[in-house]
Amino acid sequence: MEAHRAPSGGRGDGWRRTRTTPSLAEAYRTIDVHRAGWFRKLLAFAGPGYLVAVGYMDPGNWATDLAGGSAFGYTLLSVIMLSNLMAILLQGLASKLGIVTGRDLAQAVRDSYSTPVVWLHWVLAEVAIAACDLAEVIGSAIALNLLFGLPLPVGVVLTALDVLLVLALQQKGFRYLEAVVIALIASIAVCFLFEIIVSKPELAGVVRGFVPTAEIVRNPAMLYIAIGILGATVMPHNIYLHSSVVQTRKYEETAEGKREAVRFAFLDSTIALMLALFVNASILIVAAATFHRTGHTEVAEIQDAYKLLTPLLGVTGASGVFALALLASGQNSTLTGTLAGQIVMEGFLNIRLRPWVRRLITRAIAIVPAAIVAILYGASGTARLLILSQVILSLQLSFAVFPLVRFTSDRRKMGEFVNAGWLRALAWVVAWFIALLNAWLLVQTVRGWLA
Repeated sequence: MEAHRAPSGGRGDGWRRTRTTPSLAEAYRTIDVHRAGWFRKLLAFAGPGYLVAVGYMDPGNWATDLAGGSAFGYTLLSVIMLSNLMAILLQGLASKLGIVTGRDLAQAVRDSYSTPVVWLHWVLAEVAIAACDLAEVIGSAIALNLLFGLPLPVGVVLTALDVLLVLALQQKGFRYLEAVVIALIASIAVCFLFEIIVSKPELAGVVRGFVPTAEIVRNPAMLYIAIGILGATVMPHNIYLHSSVVQTRKYEETAEGKREAVRFAFLDSTIALMLALFVNASILIVAAATFHRTGHTEVAEIQDAYKLLTPLLGVTGASGVFALALLASGQNSTLTGTLAGQIVMEGFLNIRLRPWVRRLITRAIAIVPAAIVAILYGASGTARLLILSQVILSLQLSFAVFPLVRFTSDRRKMGEFVNAGWLRALAWVVAWFIALLNAWLLVQTVRGWLA
């Protein structure tokens, strides 16, 4: 059947191995995109970008946005915008890799490098996914605690039940999964639109915040948070995920068909990531308008923000809406984490597990440390664990970004779709920039723990 036709490959086209199994075989090329009219075609391609955008507004990003807004007002909005622009570039490359080569990034690594190198990449990718899942577990547990008063350990355990939702959606079809994710993203956006309206930010200050300033570099404390925002923005699992899920579309396997698919996939991810920009910027804007303006400049934990929002704004429900958005964010991220885990294991090792088995393994790895910390140390302990998860992600990121840039810049692998000279140069600059920022952030975090 066409839905399970394997992409071609061999030594003559730059690959060490021939691809034998398509990525996410059960959903491979199952969504028809042959629609009349530009807008209907755009809607047919829409979906993968939103699955990716979820990772840019997960609970792991909330702490840095809250800290930046409460401490420095609107100044770091420019950093969020820069992070988003880099994400648009990298996710565009990821979708192009998947469409043009018929391989997701994990498969591309397996088909290009030696076995020991492939196993190293697989282990690091699994650790990164577990760390990301850990952030989602903690975020969802905190939201359940804030909304319903559930103890953190109970909330952590309850998050394991989302595996049932994932299984139900996967059985109905990939389009249903995308629809649920988009609906949850929309609910997050609506929640923060409400928060912005009631917090009444200074419009001129918001506009100025999107303009980069030298103060960000001169102020060590501001630079630290700025690097935290940049370092935690691009998630490694998103790159693996995007290079796979774009292959759910049934585009023509011709040069023109691939060119059209690359163009619409880029539009899809760009629009979705602009929505993620709105959410992240909204968190910082609400923190600036609510906390920084009233002198509460050290609000960095989600629980503190929840407690202060309603009393400071004087609007009933402000805190509840904030917690609801957090719950939607955490649950949304778990859905895409399931797919990323499946893609990484299948792609690197060329083996398949049943989705529910893979999900339970990943969830257990995240739940055990989260539950232990929640029981022993409470809210402050889970906040530190959240930060640790972001550090782990930053360590693994370059192992995804550098191969991505290298593969898409290789003419033997990409043919006429190889990165243009300017794009290749820009991609390498972004890759090294992110790597150096994450290294600096890691050093500073370790120093803080040892101090």
